[in-house]
Order: sequence, then structure tokens, then C-alpha cells
Amino acid sequence: MKLTRTLPLLGAFTLASLPLAAQAADPRVAAAVERLAPRITEIRHDLHQHPELSNRETRTAGMVAAHLRSLGIEVRTGVAHTGVIGILRGGRPGPVVAVRADMDALPVTEDNSLPWKSTVRSEYLGNQVGVSHACGHDVHTAVQMGVASVLAGMRQEIPGTVMFIFQPAEEGSPPGEQGGAKLMLDEGVFTEMRPEAILGLHTFAHMPTGKVGYTPGPAMAAADRFIIRIKGRQSHGAAPHLSIDPVVMAAQAVLSLQTIRSRNLSPFEPSVVTVGLIRGGERNNIIPEQVELHGTVRTFDPEVQEVVERRMREILEGVTRAGGGSYEMQYERQTPVTVNNRELSARLRPTMERIMGAQNVVDVPPTTGAEDFGFFANTVPGFFYRLGTVAPGTTSGDHHTPTFMADDNAIPIGMRVMTGLVLDFLNSAGR
Repeated sequence: MKLTRTLPLLGAFTLASLPLAAQAADPRVAAAVERLAPRITEIRHDLHQHPELSNRETRTAGMVAAHLRSLGIEVRTGVAHTGVIGILRGGRPGPVVAVRADMDALPVTEDNSLPWKSTVRSEYLGNQVGVSHACGHDVHTAVQMGVASVLAGMRQEIPGTVMFIFQPAEEGSPPGEQGGAKLMLDEGVFTEMRPEAILGLHTFAHMPTGKVGYTPGPAMAAADRFIIRIKGRQSHGAAPHLSIDPVVMAAQAVLSLQTIRSRNLSPFEPSVVTVGLIRGGERNNIIPEQVELHGTVRTFDPEVQEVVERRMREILEGVTRAGGGSYEMQYERQTPVTVNNRELSARLRPTMERIMGAQNVVDVPPTTGAEDFGFFANTVPGFFYRLGTVAPGTTSGDHHTPTFMADDNAIPIGMRVMTGLVLDFLNSAGR
């Protein structure tokens, strides 16, 4: 059944005085998280039932802003359309640290039997689509709301300031719109208050609940998007000799683009060139005038990024000239590499091991998935870790699929780890 009642806003949970340098291991903080977790989980269910697409997160942003205000946190709304910024000023002097959670959902129809599954439908690229949190952003938002509750209850003991960034449009803005982390930075989110570091987390459909992990250095790939238009001459399908066939040229181009990965780049340099959409033609017996190819490029090194784009243009020029046609390509560099600052990573790993146990802190290999957390981490030192979310004895579909599902039991783990990272960072500043 649907969750229809209004959820209560969470007040600050006041803690007794704590030795903050070791607070994350303190049983009183664990007790605070345990007390808050059921209500934060209800909020997660509410967010999950009411997902919103990129740049459309109005209900989600309203919930977040009301929650932060109930904690006595300074709130700024309308950042990069629907983003929310919360400022928690500690009672003791110290640095600024930012924590980021993304709020948007995906045009994916959820496929499970959970009572709080999404049944939302919306318009995306002119089509009616199902919408769901198929990447775990509902967990990210709920965890960060929980962290805000814990920290607000101990604000007088905090040596510094915590900036809570609730970001829209991590999955990418709709065509013709701007959004996400880049727009937040362009609008000056770090102008008045520049953090010394930014922290973030992401659910992980390939890691069991109870484990966390990260990648030192380059962790998630840069993502580029391309649209190629291969142009020829239309003719009857029965008279191909009268055409300049863009379908044949497109087929040759798709295969030839794969030689960039296999023949132009070192086998030790990770990269991906993927054509994910081919569109052309209206009828089985008409050779069309034009075929479109849409796809993505993933790289970890700007020099490799340059080589891939250059070789794509050279290959397309050769293929279309040989076929008698021409091409146009729009190539957009969307998201930079997400890099975990190595010094910051080394500084924070002991916190994760203290909270989770060293055996539950995993070294995660780099992934060619992309994250626009990279914009923030290219501006100030960043640390981005993965939160295991697969319940014992179950499986989850991959991210961005209908059967993706994150375990509720990961929520208090995320709250404890992120709270510990924030406080240990603030306490160790300048040491």
C-alpha cells in the first residue's frame, strides 16, 4: 500500500558532550543514529514513492528544506533550479567542510513488489515514461538528512561549519537546459563560503550491506556525449545505386569507432566508446537521407579524451568521404573525472576502518560510470565513497535498471560513516 500519511520532520537529537576526535566510534552517536534511522527510513520510502526527474525535484527540495529548517540550519533554496544548501555553524571555530547528496531520479519503470515502489509517470523527451530512483539517490538524500539531524544535535561542540549540498540533475539536465553540480558552481555555491573539502557517497549494487569502499585517485570516468549525423542521398530501396547510403556508412562507422579503443590507445589505458542509439529511415523500402548515432565516451585522462575525439572525427571523415556522403558531429564534454584526493583519502580511511572494521573497508577498482561530483572535487579536494546496499541473501539489478533496489539497512551505516568523516575531518584540521 502507499505511504500517504504526512511524515513528521526530524528534530535535532541532542547528544551529551563528546570527545569529537573519536566520536564516530562512541556508542552515544551510534545510539543517536539507531534512534533516528527508522524515521529517516520512512523519509527514504516517501522519496522513493515520489521520484522526480532532473531539474524537476520540487517536492523533494521542499521536503529537504523544511527538514533543515526544523533543525535550525540556515537554508538557501532555488540553487541551480531546485538545489538546496544548508549551513550548520558549529559552536567552535574551525574550517568548512561540504557534504553532497543528489536528489534526482531516472526515466526507468520500477519492477519489484515493494509496497513503497514508485508508480510515478512523467514526460521525458516528449514521451510518457515511468520514473524511479533506479540509482539510489533517495538513499543519498535520506542519509544526508539523517546526518544533518545528528550534527544539529551537537552543533555547540562542532569545530567549524558544515555545508549540506542537496544537488539536482546529477543524471544530466534535459536537452536545452543547464543544471547539476556545474550550474551550482557557476551560480557561486562556493563563492561566499569555500569548503576545504567535499564529501559524498553513492550506493553500490555490487557490494553487500555492511561494507563501504573507495578508489584512491581517479575513481569514476569523465563522460562525454556525442551526436553524429551521417548524411547521404535518399532513394528507393530497390535502387540503391541511385542513393548515397547513410545506413551503410553508419554501420561502417560504428565498427570503425571501436578501433580507437583497440588500436589507438594503450591496452593499459581504460576507456569506452559506445554507440547507444542509431536512428534513421521511415520505411523498409526507402534508403534514408540521414542516420543519427548517439553515444558516450568514458576516459580517465584528458590526453586520452583528446585522442578519442580527434580519432572519431578522422574516422567519420574517412568513412563518409569514401561513401560519397558527409557528417556532422556534436561532441559535448559533460562530466569530468571524479578524483579522490589521495591525501584526503589517506586521512579519512582510518575513520572508516574505526567505524566499520578494517575488513569491511574495500578497495574499489575505478569504474567507467560517471558522476558530476567530479565538478566539486575538481574545485576543492574531494572524497567520494561507495556504500554497500545489497541485502544478505538477495540480489539487486544494476544501477539504472528496473530491478535496482538498495537495502534500507544501509541507511544507518551511511549516516554513521558520513557523520564520522565530517567530524574527524573538522577535528583534525590544522594538525
